Amino acid sequence: MSPSGRPRPLSLMFLLGMGMASERNNCPNRCSCQYLEVNCTGQQLQEFPAAIPLDTRQLILAANNVSYLPAVELSFLSDLVYLDCRKNLLGDDLDFAFIGVAKLVYLDLSFNNLTQVTFSTFSHLLSLVVLKISDNPNLVAIEKDAFANNTWLRHLDVSRTGLTFLDTSTVRDLPNLRFLGLSDNLWHCNCSFLDFITWMTESNVHFPDADNITCYTPAGLRALKIPAVEAQLDFSCLTQLYKQDYIFLCLIGFCIFFAGTVAAWLAGICAVIYEVHALKGEEEKEEEEEQEEEEDTVT
Repeated sequence: MSPSGRPRPLSLMFLLGMGMASERNNCPNRCSCQYLEVNCTGQQLQEFPAAIPLDTRQLILAANNVSYLPAVELSFLSDLVYLDCRKNLLGDDLDFAFIGVAKLVYLDLSFNNLTQVTFSTFSHLLSLVVLKISDNPNLVAIEKDAFANNTWLRHLDVSRTGLTFLDTSTVRDLPNLRFLGLSDNLWHCNCSFLDFITWMTESNVHFPDADNITCYTPAGLRALKIPAVEAQLDFSCLTQLYKQDYIFLCLIGFCIFFAGTVAAWLAGICAVIYEVHALKGEEEKEEEEEQEEEEDTVT
């Protein structure tokens, strides 16, 4: 210590060096660590790395062979805001995996083996702004309420997946969404998808690579750009009747015919009964008049 009570510059350098050495010692095997960042890119890791510093803010696991994200180990990284897991082997066991990283803002799961996204997959990521799940060729389903809790989501990319349908409310109810990647998917452009196409044309969301957002089925609409196909779907969906529609119309017609027949039959019965009672009343009245006339004649 100097007479003034302040540490000498040499002491500061020593303390700094000790801190950096401690940080390097805590760095996971085959990873590089800087201040609040752990980078394990391209290290052929088979599992989630151990001994990650608990104050890590940015974790990069890109280009490895990781097939599972352990929820418990992730929950220790409560300050994590950036997680890059692209180009791994992650599959369907991601439900509740992110329960302990509520501060996460950026998540990249592109180039993996995801097959579906459920409400439980990202429901705990209340601060999520950027989500990339593109280039998952086996991703065929995203539940209607999959992003219901991700109201801060601004950037969503589902390009180059196996998706054929996306419910309109899944993205329409995201108030901060500004970027939505949809290109090179197998979109099935039928009447059920018309509402989503209409939303695309009316929303303020930016759709990158819009030239490759095209219909895959039916064959008559294949390769047509989705916004341009809206008019054709409008016409066909308003005029086209399917087999179930014809069955429904036939049932309605039969019910109307049956109801009309029954109503006419009941009306006929009522009319006959009324006529019978009316005739009977007239006959009784005539008999009474005849009896009165006979009595008058006798007197």
